[in-house]
Amino acid sequence: MSPLTEDPVETSLLVLSGDEVRRLDLPSVITSQRTAFLGLSSGEALLGPRVLLAGPEDSMVFSYAARTRVDSTPVAKFGCVAPANARRGTPVVSAVVLALDPVNGRPAAVVNGEAVTEIRTVATSMLAADALTAAADRITVIGSGTQGRLHARVAAERFPSADLRICSPLDRTLPAFVDELSATGATITAAESVQEAVGGADLVFTCTTARQPILYWPWVSPGATLICIGGFAPDRSEVDVDTVARSRVVVDDLATAQTQAGPIVAALAAGRLTSSQLTGLGDVLATGRSPRTEAEDVVLFNSVGLGIQDAALVDLLLERSHEEGWGSPVRL
Repeated sequence: MSPLTEDPVETSLLVLSGDEVRRLDLPSVITSQRTAFLGLSSGEALLGPRVLLAGPEDSMVFSYAARTRVDSTPVAKFGCVAPANARRGTPVVSAVVLALDPVNGRPAAVVNGEAVTEIRTVATSMLAADALTAAADRITVIGSGTQGRLHARVAAERFPSADLRICSPLDRTLPAFVDELSATGATITAAESVQEAVGGADLVFTCTTARQPILYWPWVSPGATLICIGGFAPDRSEVDVDTVARSRVVVDDLATAQTQAGPIVAALAAGRLTSSQLTGLGDVLATGRSPRTEAEDVVLFNSVGLGIQDAALVDLLLERSHEEGWGSPVRL
């Protein structure tokens, strides 16, 4: 008998769908993300190097591994950002997350990574908004893809009295989305240009995959907070170098941002920014001190997306799955 067939050990793998991931309530997910970034700040969290591989049609493959503590569930994520999927009507971000048993290391769960990315990204944006924003009377969302629309929906819920604007000039379906969100009671309008949308805004979310800047410093209002999720690779820059150089810059991870966050990489290369000017979001949360020292300071948070965010969400998801009976077990 072959060693590969002798005394086989069966593994039961829990499969969790996107619908099950999306059952998680946002406040709990935000708490999980706070845990992740505080863990980075304290050194308790374990974060492996983030790998990026270029692909056809401007796509980017990514992978990373992390665990929130040395004894917690190890998580690995493998996926792709494919901007060309927008015109095909399919998700721009696709991914799968694998969780291992924290004790024996055997596969324990496989999770819809697209849903994981959606919910942990918007949760981190709102966590950053709470920590960094002085006011949120006028909010702008740039981009109307999955993340743009999700950020707009969540912003409308969390800041119900705010004047909300969304801008995506090439999206012909945007008026219908604005009508849909307006019907919930939100005050939302579609802006014709990024300059118009950003002007006078207290809080700006940029949710695009732009290679070249779409937001420029002269358009930014004093005291604004910019939360940018599209600068996830060295060749993606939603904001210009001047904006980065003139802002108080917060990043999700200091080491990762300096090599992989497009706007940060560009500003460092231009000599307009130094590594000592970067602050980690975890450090802001741990100290409670805002990087804004004057009321007119602009704060920019650039997030590339980290494995530790996925690990923290999966910790929460597996706990809820055990309590609620979510997921479908399969034998490997």
